Amino acid sequence: MNAATAAWLGHGAGVAALAAMLAAGALAARVPGGDLRLGGLARIWKVHHLLGAFSFLLVMAHPLLLAQASGAAYATLFPPLEARAVWAGWLAWAAMTAFLAPTFHFFGKPDYRRWKSLHALSGIAALLALAHAVPLSRATAARALWLAGGAAAMAALAYRKFVAPSRRLRYAVREVRLGGRGVVELTLKPEGEALKYRSGQFLYLTPPDGEEHPFSISSAPDEENLRLMIKDLGDATHALQTIEKGTAVAVEGPYGAFLPGGETGRAELWIAGGVGLAPFLGAARALQGRSDVVLIYCVQDRTRAHFIAELETIAQAKGMRLKLHEFARAGALTRAYLREACPDAAGREVFVCGPPPLIDAARKALKALGARRIQAEDFTWL
Repeated sequence: MNAATAAWLGHGAGVAALAAMLAAGALAARVPGGDLRLGGLARIWKVHHLLGAFSFLLVMAHPLLLAQASGAAYATLFPPLEARAVWAGWLAWAAMTAFLAPTFHFFGKPDYRRWKSLHALSGIAALLALAHAVPLSRATAARALWLAGGAAAMAALAYRKFVAPSRRLRYAVREVRLGGRGVVELTLKPEGEALKYRSGQFLYLTPPDGEEHPFSISSAPDEENLRLMIKDLGDATHALQTIEKGTAVAVEGPYGAFLPGGETGRAELWIAGGVGLAPFLGAARALQGRSDVVLIYCVQDRTRAHFIAELETIAQAKGMRLKLHEFARAGALTRAYLREACPDAAGREVFVCGPPPLIDAARKALKALGARRIQAEDFTWL
């Protein structure tokens, strides 16, 4: 690679890296309801993560390419102390490495609290990157664009840090209901303004320890109280299994665009796995009349089928067809099973929620049957 090409690629990598970083920052605002315009928070977070990874890789390439272009690698990689803008770039690189590198699977699954603490460096990294790019930009228009992008990213981070906490709604735990092995359903009573939401959405719950976590809403939108299905998956969710009645909590949301909300009159197929049942449970509770809905609930065996008695009651009263697929007895979810359980699956709108292996199996089987309208959520991005 000649010097001119290396210089062009090096500068291009730097520009693209900062643009991706600022765009990722702007997407982090997480304003309730605002996510719907962009396809839901699940999609936004996926784009946010991709932008972060893309930016990180480009930042790694940026100085190496410039060092090759200059022909003086040492001077490029170790600039004099008075080159403040260049050193700001190196500090931005260090901050990005600190908070982004642990999120790559190469390092294993990150600890949630440590990952969240490290993410506080994102704002510092963005400011340092701007302190690097703005002084080194020759065109006035380029500097203006960087400042505008920086302002948008900083506004999003400021909203999330200072404004969002004050806008959370106050609730109190009214009931803790055992829903199955390692699963509870919390019933929350509003202590003022109540959350307005639609079936299939989720929220962030902040218990007294101050550590927010996302959970799908399992109540119907017209219920007085709010219900959340929570599985014991870690320290925070384990503590919620035995949270005391009357405990004050805060909620923020709603988010998501998984289900269309309300009864559409169209034939639908719901496929749930484990606590992926939560959005469908809320939607089932919201059904008003006889509905053309088929729910295939996938579990290891019947003992792990959360709220199965209530689902059977709803199915009998409202015409919802309920199929319990037990992996221990029937094996993996297959095309043959779906054809038998729901012969007209190809013509229905299909919604799948559960762990990634179930979603992958369901997609493969559904596409083999000719289904094309498939919406899936695994919520692992949360």
